[in-house]
Amino acid sequence: MCGRYATTRARQELLDEFQVQVDAAGGEIQPDYNVAPTKQVPAVLNRRPKDAADEEEAVRQLRTLRWGLVPSWAKDLSIGSRMINARVETVHEKPSYRRAFGRRRCLLPADGYFEWYTLESPDDPAEGEKKAKRKPQKQPFFIRPKDGAVMAMAGLYELWKPRDDEDADWLWTCTVITTNAPDDLGRIHDRMPMVVEPGRWDAWLDPELTDPEQVRGLLVPAMAGTMDAFPVSKAVNSVKNNGPELIEPSGNGDSSGNHSGALF
Repeated sequence: MCGRYATTRARQELLDEFQVQVDAAGGEIQPDYNVAPTKQVPAVLNRRPKDAADEEEAVRQLRTLRWGLVPSWAKDLSIGSRMINARVETVHEKPSYRRAFGRRRCLLPADGYFEWYTLESPDDPAEGEKKAKRKPQKQPFFIRPKDGAVMAMAGLYELWKPRDDEDADWLWTCTVITTNAPDDLGRIHDRMPMVVEPGRWDAWLDPELTDPEQVRGLLVPAMAGTMDAFPVSKAVNSVKNNGPELIEPSGNGDSSGNHSGALF
């Protein structure tokens, strides 16, 4: 799964990179080095302006969405915390995602994402029963494109509001599509965000492209050797921590250069 990531690009950089026509994000877009579920995240999508005629074309928009997709039929927001990821293998079939997969696709800009590698402890017979009860130690890794380019993660979005409050504002929510990780990353975790290549952004965001097989054909897993992965501070474990130090290679005792060498 992808449960944490970093997104630090400035507003103007996002507007330029994704050729945005309408800045609908509102407020400030602050760098976030520890994005967690239910946070507001920047997203790029194509959608007709509100109250636009049917013949009008969709326009490229920058918005902020709440991470954790809430389907339009949901009774309340709580389901969103369980729907932060959608598997690419089944996203076109699952009732919670298939409508959004057909017409409400988005790109979620990221610098990289975090995964936790379970460290193997050396056998120590003296530990006995204590070892069996002890929680396994996990080392966080930050994974990012080697070329430093923005990760345009494949996402879906939905609009939701309480059924008993017609005057409430629509809540925009999203999910990250995940895929199998290539061998060099699968040793850390077997899943990773699906990244959309720049040449496919237009088609991915096109709400008129609704054929599931054509849409699925736009999604190609990352090639081995295109991403960097390195251990970082365990400070990222707490969502309260946020800052550029969270995505810096860790050289203190809570990282593990020894383990990274074994992985790669």
